Amino acid sequence: MKVTLITGASGGIGEAFARALAKKRQNLVLVARSEDKLHELCDSLMFQYGITAHYVAVDLNEFEADQRLYEETQRHGMEVECLINNAGFGSMGDFSELNLERELEMIGLNVMVLVALTHRYLQGMRKRKRGTIINVSSTAGFQPVPYMATYAATKAFVTSFTEAIAEENRQFGITATAVCPGPVDTNFFDAANAIPFSAMQTPDEVVETALKGVEKGKSHIISGWTNYLKAHAATFAPNSVVTKFISAIIRPKLKAQKRLKG
Repeated sequence: MKVTLITGASGGIGEAFARALAKKRQNLVLVARSEDKLHELCDSLMFQYGITAHYVAVDLNEFEADQRLYEETQRHGMEVECLINNAGFGSMGDFSELNLERELEMIGLNVMVLVALTHRYLQGMRKRKRGTIINVSSTAGFQPVPYMATYAATKAFVTSFTEAIAEENRQFGITATAVCPGPVDTNFFDAANAIPFSAMQTPDEVVETALKGVEKGKSHIISGWTNYLKAHAATFAPNSVVTKFISAIIRPKLKAQKRLKG
């Protein structure tokens, strides 16, 4: 059975992808930690659109979780024709004061799991000479971001990695696209203990832009004109200027947040 596999599918951008693709009558495999949310979403999509929707409740940061997920889909005869690596999280704060274990977990999920799943499912796509890989990145990856240092660095990796494999696999009929939104109205900022410093898009807006970019075979797509202009403006300025500018915006907000908590 041909399926689209979506990680981080229980909410936010992942859920929006699931709803948009179910509407296009694509069968789904939804992956996240929350079994209750996944079960409810699968039932809703199957009832509404008449598709087949499976779920796998797993913490992808667990040891060999990516391999277990891959083996589960293989065991059930699922051909993953579209892989959407959406699972990830962020953090905000003075790096020296952040929890080191949590920062390393972020690198593991945002980078290592994404690379592992891409590598595993790419093998079948190559054999079939078709496939789509969508890696959810961020405009934060276009420049160093003080007070979100680890998160921005992981997303810089995701965008660079995706653009490279897009070219490697173009000859095999495979599209790889890095989707780079700015702030999105999800639980990201609450989970990251972060403060949005610009207007937010909805997950549906990001997904709509992403799917249009994939149809055009783009290796990366920035969601939202404002985000597009900001991301490209940052590439023309030295990083020393960009980091000072970003610090001037975020530092006072973090200080105010600390005062409120204190």
